[in-house]
Amino acid sequence: MSRPDKNHTRHFAATPCLRGWLPWRGRSKGECGVWLGRSSPRARLRVWHGPCQAYGPALLVSFGWCLHRGWLVLTAVFAADLGPLDLLAEAIPPASTTGGVQLVQTQGARGLQLAAADPHTVSFPASRIFSRCHLFPEEFSIVVTFNVPSLPPKKNEYLLSVVAEERDALLLGLRFSSTQLHFLFLSEDAAGAWQTRVSFRSPGLTDSRWHTLVLAVSPGSFALTTDCGRPVDIMADVAFPDSLSVQGARFFIGSRRRTKGLFTGLMRQLVVLPGSDATPSLCPSRNAHLAELSIPQALREFPGKPDDNEVLKYPYEASLRVTLGTQPPCSVAEEAQFWFDAIRRGLHLCTGGHWVSVLAARVRLDYLEEHQSLLTNSETLGVEVFHIPGVGLFVATANRKARSTIYKWTDGKFTSYQSIRTHQAQSWRHFTIGRKIFLAVANFGPNEKGQEFSVIYKWSPRKLKFILYQRIATHSARDWEAFQVDGEHFLAVANHREGDNHNIDSVIYKWSPSARLFEANQTIATSGAYDWEFFTVGPYSFLAVANTFNGTSTRLLSHLYIWLVGAFRLFQSFPTFGAADWEVLRIGDRVFLAVANSHSYDVATQVQNHSYVLSSAIYELNVTAQTFVKFQDISTCSALDWEFFSVGEDHFLVVANSFDGSSFSVNSIIYRWQGYEGFVPVHSLPTVGCRDWEAFHTAAGSYLIYSSAKEPLSRVLRLRTG
Repeated sequence: MSRPDKNHTRHFAATPCLRGWLPWRGRSKGECGVWLGRSSPRARLRVWHGPCQAYGPALLVSFGWCLHRGWLVLTAVFAADLGPLDLLAEAIPPASTTGGVQLVQTQGARGLQLAAADPHTVSFPASRIFSRCHLFPEEFSIVVTFNVPSLPPKKNEYLLSVVAEERDALLLGLRFSSTQLHFLFLSEDAAGAWQTRVSFRSPGLTDSRWHTLVLAVSPGSFALTTDCGRPVDIMADVAFPDSLSVQGARFFIGSRRRTKGLFTGLMRQLVVLPGSDATPSLCPSRNAHLAELSIPQALREFPGKPDDNEVLKYPYEASLRVTLGTQPPCSVAEEAQFWFDAIRRGLHLCTGGHWVSVLAARVRLDYLEEHQSLLTNSETLGVEVFHIPGVGLFVATANRKARSTIYKWTDGKFTSYQSIRTHQAQSWRHFTIGRKIFLAVANFGPNEKGQEFSVIYKWSPRKLKFILYQRIATHSARDWEAFQVDGEHFLAVANHREGDNHNIDSVIYKWSPSARLFEANQTIATSGAYDWEFFTVGPYSFLAVANTFNGTSTRLLSHLYIWLVGAFRLFQSFPTFGAADWEVLRIGDRVFLAVANSHSYDVATQVQNHSYVLSSAIYELNVTAQTFVKFQDISTCSALDWEFFSVGEDHFLVVANSFDGSSFSVNSIIYRWQGYEGFVPVHSLPTVGCRDWEAFHTAAGSYLIYSSAKEPLSRVLRLRTG
């Protein structure tokens, strides 16, 4: 049925659909006739089931009746026919002092944080908007704009629920997890009542960014539109009921009447539009993530100053404070308060546990200074910096000899924390699955029994150390890459060679929630694989492999794969020369891939010193052509690693130069992004056999750490800014 115009007079033949009306002669019981015209009694007649659901009598202003050719005709007038019902404004009026509700601004938009409020205070009785008819519309849209951080895999949070209070039954609900959006409703018939759930796969909603969803419900069909994108339609086996009674029910915003499932993010918009799909009213939009149908006045603009010397209208403005001086504590008590750092000229907002910079003076990298010389038990081939919540900052070193070490950041320096037995370790990879924290080591050599295993360790919160969790058979493993696709966890190992054969399969393992182990999921043919790099562009997932040597030459293709239909498939190939590393760079909306070329060699030619001094390449994604095209060549000396990092608004790329053909004492270079000029060299750092770079940050500042494959010494450099 088409959407009526506003202030439109409608004529209803008398039916039993509304209390006190007479049956419609000649039609079966329960049917309601609607004249869609207003000028002539001969206007075309249409049969409608349940007009009180479709039109929402809460919007009814007046009606009259008359007799015409033996028919009783009622005339209904709607003042704001089928207008949006702002549930958020209904629950939190403009002058509300609802306890625990806070207004927070992020990414240029304001939202309400409801998690600290009692669920019952952010609710209202259904009778407030269903005053004349207690049946929920059969056709409607729900529009919601929200911002939520990451969620554990199995956690669900409610955006909206309608609960029958006496029996505590969920009549209607909208909830989400990290990977799905669920619409729930109660269906009833003579056999009893049951709950129906319609689920949409919606990855990417829990990314601390604003998103606007439109859920359009019509008989037998459900459609979800995210950020004005392409709608996803589901034809459900069970249609939304045409007679869902909300009598004695209550709307709960951001909860399901209880503390479990509380919405922990920010909510900006929650609207029900009866009778139609709201998408055409919102889209297209210049800012699809914040497309607006109706939002509470409190979220629009802060009043600049009170009119006529009145007090500020909203209580949250009166509690706004800015603290000067040294960094004050940031806890729940200081949430939404500001701190101005006069020394660094920066403004920070307390989010209930951390200070977040909202306005900072421009910070530039001035120079680097040595902060710590980290002695290791042998040469170090890789370093991995990671953080364990509530415990601290760590770095794991992959050492050539029999033991590798984990160091903890203590009093501004790394100190030895745990020693783990390894076999020519090449690299470490830290990752999490839910609340579980893991650390995987790529072992290049065999153990004492001649077996080749790489090992996954799991953090023990009780013992406060990593313990062995799973052994995986590998072949001269060089690297692990951990990533997620569609909510599932994967580990990819770069198998370098098996004996003298470099042309072997590398393996992608998938986490089995039932077995709680990683199991082989896909094999990919590689040639002397050295590194994996995973990244995403929009909804697409990519995995790049660095192929180093095929047994006769280092001049070979390295490949980029794309995730399609449950597996990685070849997307693009790149000519490389002993490729040792891929690094993804994001600058604004632009996406780059940098490859580190280490050696140009072919068995048919003599090895020359200059074969180690060659160009490494940076490619940029051309969205129109759907391919990466070469953007820049940079001269390197047997490059083994790239590391991308930022200081303020500036972006940098540091290369690990390891050998120039005659010496391992080679300067590694930091390049700065300069737009049209590309990356230009700005700092030259003396290194010896440099193998790996890692950037990290602490409360005291920003740092770089590099490992040496030629001496038992890694160095921590501090970035000095001005």
